[in-house]
Amino acid sequence: MPMKNGNLSINSENIFPIIKKWMYSDHDIFVREMISNCSDAITKLKKLDIIGEYECPDDYKPTIEVVVDPGKKTLSFIDNGLGMTEAEVEEYITQIAFSGATQFLEKYKDKTNEDQMIGHFGLGFYSAFMVADEVHIETLSYQKDAAPVHWESTGETTYQIGEGSRETIGTTITLFLNDDSLEFANEYRMREVLGKYCSFMPYPIYLRQEGVAQEYETVDEADLRDDDVIIERIHEDAKTEEKKDEDGKVEIVEVSPAKDKVKINKRPVALNDVHPLWAKHPNECSDDDYKEFFRKVFLDYKEPLFWIHLNMDYPFNLKGILYFPKINTEYDSIEGTIKLYNNQVFIADNIPEVVPDFLKLLKGVIDCPDLPLNVSRSALQNDGFVKKISDYITKKIADKLTGMCKTDREHYEAHWDDIAPFVKYGCLRDEKFCERLQDYILFKDLDDKYLTLKEYQEKNGLAAQEADTAEDAADGAADDKSADSADGAAEPEKKTVYYITDPIQQSQYIKVFKAEGLDAVYLTHSIDTPFISQLEQKNEHLSFKRIDAEIDDTLKDGSGDAESAAKETETISDIFKKALGKDNLLLKVEHLKDESVASMLVTSEEGRRMQDMMRMYGIDTSSPDMLDNDATLIVNANHPLVQYITEHKRSKNSTVICKQLYDMARIANHPLPPEEMTAFVQRSNDIMMLLAGLKKKAEA
Repeated sequence: MPMKNGNLSINSENIFPIIKKWMYSDHDIFVREMISNCSDAITKLKKLDIIGEYECPDDYKPTIEVVVDPGKKTLSFIDNGLGMTEAEVEEYITQIAFSGATQFLEKYKDKTNEDQMIGHFGLGFYSAFMVADEVHIETLSYQKDAAPVHWESTGETTYQIGEGSRETIGTTITLFLNDDSLEFANEYRMREVLGKYCSFMPYPIYLRQEGVAQEYETVDEADLRDDDVIIERIHEDAKTEEKKDEDGKVEIVEVSPAKDKVKINKRPVALNDVHPLWAKHPNECSDDDYKEFFRKVFLDYKEPLFWIHLNMDYPFNLKGILYFPKINTEYDSIEGTIKLYNNQVFIADNIPEVVPDFLKLLKGVIDCPDLPLNVSRSALQNDGFVKKISDYITKKIADKLTGMCKTDREHYEAHWDDIAPFVKYGCLRDEKFCERLQDYILFKDLDDKYLTLKEYQEKNGLAAQEADTAEDAADGAADDKSADSADGAAEPEKKTVYYITDPIQQSQYIKVFKAEGLDAVYLTHSIDTPFISQLEQKNEHLSFKRIDAEIDDTLKDGSGDAESAAKETETISDIFKKALGKDNLLLKVEHLKDESVASMLVTSEEGRRMQDMMRMYGIDTSSPDMLDNDATLIVNANHPLVQYITEHKRSKNSTVICKQLYDMARIANHPLPPEEMTAFVQRSNDIMMLLAGLKKKAEA
C-alpha cells in the first residue's frame, strides 16, 4: 500500500506551539499520556473479549513496554491492546480533541461501563510533540483481516500514512526526541518518570534499553515458566562430604541433592504494582501492609500514627488511604502529600479542589475514576461534583476521629498530642469539620488527664449557667431588659480557663496554681493562639488566659483594704523604680497565700495576643524591652524579702534584693539578654559569698 499525504484536522493554526510549550506544566507528563493511551487500548480489548466482540488468546498477557534508544535518540511505547485500522488512525489521530473513548462508549454503551475509559487519543497523544521532532505509529487492529498501518508526522499540519510493518495486534508509538529532550532516552531518567506517574497503572510496565546485551539467570527446571526462553540446560550433581558417626567411623553423606537447572533470558521485572493496596478491601490488608505501602510511596520510614482506608462505590467511586504522620514541627511548615489518581493513573499532588487545605498535613493516596478531568488530564473542572468528593473526604476523616474518641478513648488520647495540631488547624480552616470535631478536642490538665472542653468545664465549675425552666428564662430576660434600660447592656461575667504554653518557663506559676487547687490546660503549639480565639467565639461564657496573665483571686489571702493596698503599691513601687532605674515600671502589690513566692511577672492576655499577631506578620517581638514594657511586676507583700525592703528603704541590701526579685520574675517569664544575664549571675554569686561570710556584710 503506497504512502499517502494528508492534512491534520486542526481548528487553530497555532495549536502546535501551544501543545509544545503550554499544554502541560511539566514536560515529563507526556510519559503519563503515552502510557495511559497504552493502558486504554488494553482495557478496550479486554472489554471486547468480555462482551464477545473479540476472543483473546488463552496465553494473552496484557503488557506495556517502554524502550529507550540513546543511539537513535528515540523513545518507544509498545502495547498489545486493540490497535487501530487506517480509518481509525485518521479519525482518532488526525482529528485533534476527538475522543476515541467517547466513540467506543457510544458504540458499546449497553455492554460496558464508563468507569474504565479514562483516556483517549487526541490531545493526550499530541503531548508527544512537546519532546519530539517527529512521531511514528505502527499499529495493527484486532479486527479480522486488518492490515498494519504506519503513520508519521513532524508536528506540522501534515502527516503521512500507509502500510505498516507490525505483525501482532497492538500499537507502537516511537518518538524521535528533539535536542532539548534527549534526557528521556536515558534509561535511569525514564525509570524515574515512570515511577512518578505510573507506579500503580493497572497493567505491567517494562523498561529496557535497545542494544544492551541480553542478561541471563539460572532457575530450577521445576520453576520454569511457559514464556521463559531457554538458553542452556544445566545438571548439577549431588554434593557429598565425609562425616564421622557416633562410633567415629567415616561415612559419605549427601548434603545437597542433584539438581536440574535451566539458564534462561533474564525475566523482565515490571516497574509498577498493578494491584495497589488502596484497590483492595480493608479486610484484606494487614497493619504491616499499610506500613510497608507508606514507606514505599512516601519514602518515610517513621511509622504513621494510624490511617483511614477509603472505600466507596456510591454515589461515586472513590478509594484511597490517608495516613496521619507524626506532626512534630510548627503547623505552617508541615508539608504532607496527598497523591490523586484516576484509575491508578497519577494526576497530581494536593489538588485544592479535591483535597481541602488542612488535609495537606496528611500523607496518602486518593483514586477516583469519576473525577471530571480537563483536556490535559492534569487539572480538574471545579464543579459541584468535585465539591461533593471533597466534602466526603473531610467527613470520613472526621468520622474516623470521632469514632476513635467514642470507642477507643485510650488509643485516641495516646495519639492526641501528635494529631492535635492537625485537628485544630482543620477546625480553623473548615467550618463543617469544626462542627463535627468540636466536642472531641482534648485538653490536658495539670493532673495530666485528657478532657474535652465540656468535661473540663464540668470538673472546674466553668459550665455556662442556664435557666432551669422556661419561666426562669422569661424572668431572666425581663430582668435583663429592665437592667439594660436602666444601666445599659451588661456583659455577663466570663469564666476563665487558664492555659500553659511552656511548662518549664511557667513552672513557678504552675506550682502556685497546684498549691491552691487551681487547674489549667496545656496549649503548647503555635496554632493554639488562633485556636483559642475561635473557642472563645463559640463559647461566649469562656475567656482563655495564660497562667501568667493575671493573679487569680483564689491565690490572694483577702487581707487589707483598697486604701492600704494603694499605699503599699505606691511605696514599694517607688523603692523598685529607684533601685532599678525604671521610672516606667508597672508594679502591683498583692497579698498571696503562698508566702514562698516573692515576685512574679504577668502579661495581659490582650497584650500577648497582640504580640502573637505581630509575629504572624513578621514583626520581631522577641526584644526583652518590648516584653517587659507590656508586663506588670507582682510583688507579694506577705514575703519576708518584700517586708524587709519596705522597712529598710535606704539599705544597699534592699537595692540588691529589688534587682534580684525583678530579674528572677523576668527569667520565669522569658530569657534575659546576655548582658543582663551576666549581671544577674554575678549578683547571685555576690549574695552567696555574703551568705558564706566571704564578703563584708553591707550595713543595714
